[in-house]
Amino acid sequence: MTADVMDQTTGAGEEAAADKIRAMRERINEIDQTIIDLWLERSGLSQEVGKTRMASGGTRLVLAREREIIEHFRNALGPDGTQVALLLLRSGRGPL
Repeated sequence: MTADVMDQTTGAGEEAAADKIRAMRERINEIDQTIIDLWLERSGLSQEVGKTRMASGGTRLVLAREREIIEHFRNALGPDGTQVALLLLRSGRGPL
């Protein structure tokens, strides 16, 4: 690849940069799969918590716990953490 020819899959103008981008994307894909796997595991556990709580005569939701999770994600990830937490909570309990 010459400097005036851009790699169409990476957007890089040099082969070394294209190779580096490919390697980083491979790692990103691995991380994404780990996130998906953990998301599904968390969602299943959360659903089981809810079922167990309700089967024992408890409430469907524990709002204090949800606020704790939202705050934890906000502190760790900034403003976007709130949205991540809300999506995680929804996947575990379903829409309200």
